[in-house]
Amino acid sequence: MLRALPARQWAIFLLFALMAAGSCTHTPASRQHGAFVARALDLDGRTYRYQVFVPSRSAGGARPPVVLFLHGSGERGDDNQRQLAAGLGPYIGRMRDDFPAIAVFPQSPEGASWTGETARMALAALDAAMGEFGGDPDRVALTGLSRGGYGVYELALMQPDRFAALVPICGGVTAPAAIGDLYLHEVATADDPFTIAAQRLHRIPVWAFHGARDDVVPPEQSRRMVEALKQAGGDVRYTEFAQANHNAWDPAYATAELWAWLWRQRRH
Repeated sequence: MLRALPARQWAIFLLFALMAAGSCTHTPASRQHGAFVARALDLDGRTYRYQVFVPSRSAGGARPPVVLFLHGSGERGDDNQRQLAAGLGPYIGRMRDDFPAIAVFPQSPEGASWTGETARMALAALDAAMGEFGGDPDRVALTGLSRGGYGVYELALMQPDRFAALVPICGGVTAPAAIGDLYLHEVATADDPFTIAAQRLHRIPVWAFHGARDDVVPPEQSRRMVEALKQAGGDVRYTEFAQANHNAWDPAYATAELWAWLWRQRRH
């Protein structure tokens, strides 16, 4: 008798099945089904592996939009699998043939944040995926959760003219009390990091999400950044889930209006 798998393990199993199918049969020229494909890149003498979801031709068309996803602390490593286990990966796994975008899933090494070389690696993975699979350079979105939510702002500050939209989930700007290494390095020395970050990012549409009961990254982080973006004249939306703790990503990615909004965005 088979033991029922917990939801997280089942999501991983499903994704591995899709990855296996894609690695055996999927090519950019014959996109009958959406599929994950494993890739690797070398940067500064180190090899990093990442995953790319390539949409079906019927869903993505000839020049699909692109999404770069940054995972949280729990998915760090070098197995090139864990970054698919929470957030966008399981959502795409359920929408395999209907998700219309190329999605790039870099994996941060253990102990690293989306800063410095790790941030450059994520951007290099994005470049490589677009070089291989195409995608519309004017419709590149950046999303991430928790440590990856901070990474959304970090990478956007590094390349503010690159992205059509930002979707940070339970992210922030300054370090939460319990996680001293989690903050935006690009504005770390500013007297008011929220204001400076917002002034540099206000031209990019943002939809931020947070759980009202988050005890890992307090929702005040998103509230302050959203207010700073509004003060800077930004196009910003904010959804706070009243009953959610740190996991705001499942309800965020399940928000149908998010995707309708995201696919409308184009780089200014």
